Amino acid sequence: MHCSADLEALFRATFFQDFATVLEGGAPEPVYLPGSPHRICYTHDYFRSALHEIAHWCVAGAARRAQVDYGYWYAPDGRNAEQQSQFASVEVLPQAYEALFCASCGHDFRVSLDNLNGDGGDERPFAVMVRARAEALLQQGLPDRVALWCDALAGRYQRQSIPLSQALQQTFQLPL
Repeated sequence: MHCSADLEALFRATFFQDFATVLEGGAPEPVYLPGSPHRICYTHDYFRSALHEIAHWCVAGAARRAQVDYGYWYAPDGRNAEQQSQFASVEVLPQAYEALFCASCGHDFRVSLDNLNGDGGDERPFAVMVRARAEALLQQGLPDRVALWCDALAGRYQRQSIPLSQALQQTFQLPL
């Protein structure tokens, strides 16, 4: 039901005309590559990796979308506690978007601290922050690209009749 190749086609149909950007799977590591066209490369063929990388694209403004990997700082897996804290602080918004994308297509969401070979920290407080941010976004109104992608996903996965706030409650998995 949730196939990453479907996301590639849907993303192209939704955004290519206005943003000349494509979504591509099969990458050993996720990366954004500006060019003609711009490419959002996600890990292997993982559905959630694709949604997560689209979330980062939605965070990035036009100037950031002109830079490789949006010009953001990134310390690879194996981060120490201080680096992990920095990582978590910049991941709240993209993971809130990702949670909304998962809700839009009926796919379970769980936060990722993405530090398998280092100190990941406590997942629950991070999850609470991500969920609160997603709920605040729903109350304030979603940014245009986020709203457009949520609508496209809901249409593709036949979830238009489920309010996004309700879908978020159903798909967001808080750690114990």
